[in-house]
Amino acid sequence: MFNRTRCLQTAAALASISLLAGCGLLSEDDEKGNQKIVVGTTSKPTTLDPAAAWDGSWELYRNVYQTLLSFPTGSAKPMPDAAQSCEFTDSGNESYRCTLRKGLKFSNGEPLDADAVKHSFDRIFTIGSKVGPKDLFGSLDKVEASGDLTVVFHLKTPDATFPFVLGSPAASLVAPKDYPLDKLREDGRVTGSGPYVLKQYEDGKQAELVRNPDYSGFADRKNDAVTIRYFEDSKDMVAALKNKDIDATYRGLTADQIKDLKSSESRKAGVQLVDNVGSEIRYLVFNPADGAAAKPAVREAVAQIIDRSALVAKVYPGMAEPLYSMVPKGVAGHKTPFYDRFGHPDVAAAKKILRKAGITDTVDLTLYYTTDRYGSSTAHEFAELKRQLEASGLFRITLRGQPWKSFQAGYKNGEFPVFGRGWFPDFPDPDNFIAPFVGKQNAVGTPYEAKKITDELLPKSRRESDRGAVDTEFAQAQQILAEDVRLLPLWQGKLYVAAGEDIGGAEQALDPQTVMQVWVLYRKTSW
Repeated sequence: MFNRTRCLQTAAALASISLLAGCGLLSEDDEKGNQKIVVGTTSKPTTLDPAAAWDGSWELYRNVYQTLLSFPTGSAKPMPDAAQSCEFTDSGNESYRCTLRKGLKFSNGEPLDADAVKHSFDRIFTIGSKVGPKDLFGSLDKVEASGDLTVVFHLKTPDATFPFVLGSPAASLVAPKDYPLDKLREDGRVTGSGPYVLKQYEDGKQAELVRNPDYSGFADRKNDAVTIRYFEDSKDMVAALKNKDIDATYRGLTADQIKDLKSSESRKAGVQLVDNVGSEIRYLVFNPADGAAAKPAVREAVAQIIDRSALVAKVYPGMAEPLYSMVPKGVAGHKTPFYDRFGHPDVAAAKKILRKAGITDTVDLTLYYTTDRYGSSTAHEFAELKRQLEASGLFRITLRGQPWKSFQAGYKNGEFPVFGRGWFPDFPDPDNFIAPFVGKQNAVGTPYEAKKITDELLPKSRRESDRGAVDTEFAQAQQILAEDVRLLPLWQGKLYVAAGEDIGGAEQALDPQTVMQVWVLYRKTSW
C-alpha cells in the first residue's frame, strides 16, 4: 500500500498496579473516556483528498472517512461499515451489490446515499491522479446507483478480491457538495462520515479529531477526541512520549529506540511496547528506462550480492527479518523464490553473471530513498546497501535522499534508476503483494508488463472466492518476479505501538491493513 511502514504484545502486566499506593484516580468524566488522546507518528498525509493518495495518508482517512466495508481488528475478511450488507449477485464474481445503512449523513449534513457513493468512485477516475488509488480499482467498469440505498459495482472481469478493495481507505466516501467530480479539494478540510470529524488541521504539524455525533458504523469509540501529531524525526517523537507530551506513537521507530522502549528503565518510566508480526515489506525497484538497471545481468548481480541478514542485523535488529518474496510470511501463498534462485550472497557468482553478459567495467548505479516517510533508519539502510554493493568491487553507488513529496513525484515520473519503497497491504490477500506492482500502470511508476501474471495468473485467481485455493497461481507469480528481478524484496518488518502505561487499547490499534484505528485507544481509570 501505501507507502504506507506496523503493533504488538504488551510488554508489562499491570493487573495489580491499581492496588499500589499512589495509584492515579480519574474524575467521573475521565471514567467515561472523555479525555483527549494524543498520538505521534512520522507518517504525515500528503493530501486530505482520498482521490489523490495511495500512501500513508490512509492513516488519517481511516479515522475521518467511512467505507462501505471495513476490517475490524482480528478480522481477515471485510465486514459491513457504511453498508448494511454487500454480496456478489452472480456466480462469476462480476457484479457486486451493496445496500447502505439507512439515515447515514456526512458531517455537512448531506445524505450519504447511493448517489454519493457513485460520486465518490466516479471522481477517482475522472480526476485520474498519478498518485491516487485508481489503479487499485483496475477491475471496476462502472458504478450504478439503484434507488437511494443500493449501489451496484459492475466489474470488467471476475474479481473475488473486490470486496477487500472496498474495505480499504482507497474507497473512502466523500460528500458530493464539497468534493467536485473533476478536481481535488484543496482547502485543508475534510467532509466525511467516519468515527471522527477533522476539527483542525495544520499541514505537517497535527490533526485534531473530535467524535462525530452522527457516525453510524462498526467502530466502538473509546475516546471523544484524538490529536495526531506529525514528527519529522522519531527521536523527537520518542522524547515526547517519555515526557508525556503524547500518549502513544506509531510508525518510524528505529531499532535503537525499540530496544530502549523494551528496557526496564522505560517500563519504570511508564512506557509499554506492543508488538506483532507485520506484513510491511521493503524492496528495491529497478527502472528499465535506465541504461544499467534495464540490463537483467545488473539486476541479477545486485540480487546475488545483497546480504539481507547483515542488513537486518545492522539496521533493524529485532524489528525485521530477511524477505525472499514480494509476498511476506504470514500471508497465504508465501514462497521464497529469491532464496531458491540466488541462495546466499555470493560475489563470485555475481561477477560471473556480469561477465557472461559482457559487462566488465564497474557498474554505476544511483539509489534513491525517501528521507521522511519510513523513519530515520532508512538512510542507514541505504548506506549499508551501498557498502555491500561497493565491497564487491563490481558496483559504484551514489545515494540520493529526498523528502516524500518530491520522491513520490520523481518515481512516478520515472526519474529514478533504482529506488527503495515500503509497502503496507491495502488488504490481507496475496493479490495485494503482486497485482499493484505489475502492468503498464502500477504503484511504483515503472511499467512492468509481466503478461503471464496480468493476463493469466491474476485473472484466474480472482475467479476463486475461496482465497485459500489460489496457492498455485501465486507461487507461479512469485517465481516470475524472481526471474525478472524488476523488484527486489529486502525485509519484512514487525509492527510496534509504544504508549504510556495509562493508555489502553494499544493491542487492538492496528487493523489487518496495519492502519491505526485511534478510536480503540483510551485512558485507563486507574493505573
